[in-house]
Amino acid sequence: MDLFGSNFDDSVFSEAKDKNTVSVSSYNAKCCKPEWFGESAALDTEDSLEKQKIFKFRGDLAMWKGKYQTALDAYTSCLGWVAENNLSIRRDILEGMARCCAELGHRDRAMELLDLLSKEASNTCHLTSLLLLKVTVYRHFGLVGPLMSSLQELCSLLPFNPWNWYNLGKICMHRLDHGTYLKDESMEMEAEDDKVSEESLWLKACVCFVRTKLLLRILQQQQSSFVLRHNQIAIQKAEEALARLHPDQTTLLNLTEVMSEDLNPEKMREDNQDGMSLSNICVPTFRERWWDRILLSGLLEADGQNGLSDVKA
Repeated sequence: MDLFGSNFDDSVFSEAKDKNTVSVSSYNAKCCKPEWFGESAALDTEDSLEKQKIFKFRGDLAMWKGKYQTALDAYTSCLGWVAENNLSIRRDILEGMARCCAELGHRDRAMELLDLLSKEASNTCHLTSLLLLKVTVYRHFGLVGPLMSSLQELCSLLPFNPWNWYNLGKICMHRLDHGTYLKDESMEMEAEDDKVSEESLWLKACVCFVRTKLLLRILQQQQSSFVLRHNQIAIQKAEEALARLHPDQTTLLNLTEVMSEDLNPEKMREDNQDGMSLSNICVPTFRERWWDRILLSGLLEADGQNGLSDVKA
C-alpha cells in the first residue's frame, strides 16, 4: 500500500515538448543630457506629459538649490499640465509649492495649500505625508500649538515610530522653557482640546521621552553600525531630558507601565495601517489612546509641581 503522496506521475518531471516561443523585441532606452529640462528645453511640444516633466524637474532642481521662487514658479506651471487622474503627481506638486511658500514667508498661501491637501487625503500614506508637511510648515512659522497637535496626530497614526515621540517631547520642553503654554497666536489652530498648562506639558514631556526610550530599545535588537550609534545617542538625549524633568521613581514606573502596554510583536504587526483607506480605519486621538488613561492615574496632581520646580531651577 502506497503512502498518501508517496508516488508521483512521471510526467511532472518530464520536460514539456511544446514550449511557447517568446518573441523578443529590441528596446532602445531614451538617453537624456544632464539637466535636459532646463531653460533650453522645448516647450512648444503638444505633449502635455512632456511639459509636465519639464516643469516638475525644473521645480525639483530649483528646490534642491534653494531657489524657492524659481521652484514655486515651475511647480505652478507644472500644475496646469497635470492630468486630472494623476493624483500622485498633483499631491507631489502641491506639497512642493507649500514648502516653497513656507521658505518664502507666504504664510496664508502655505496654509491654503495645506488645507487643499487635507481635503484630498484619502489613505494613511497621504495623511502621514500631510502631517509631516504640516510639522515643517508650522515649525517654520513658529506655530507651536498646531505643530504640537500635528506631532500628536503622527504619534496616534504611527504609534511605534520613536522619532515622532521624541520630537513631540522636545516641543513640550520648548514650551516649558519659553512659557508658550500660555494662550497666544500660535494656539489659534490647535486641533486637540488639551489642557494647556505647565503641569500637563511637563507630564506630556515625560510621557514622550519614556515612550521614546522604550521604542528605541526595542529597535536596538535589529540595528548595528551607525544606525545603532544614532539610536544610542537618541536614548541618551531622552534620558537627559527626563533627568531635567525630574519625575520621581513612582511616576516613571507608572508611565512606563502605561506606555508599554501595546509594545508586543503581535500588537505592533496588527497596527500596521500603511496605505489603508481613511474611510476604513478609526485612528484614536492622542487623548483617547494615552492621555486620558494617564490623567486618570492621578500622576499630574501627584508629581507635577515637584517636577516643574526642578525644571525651572
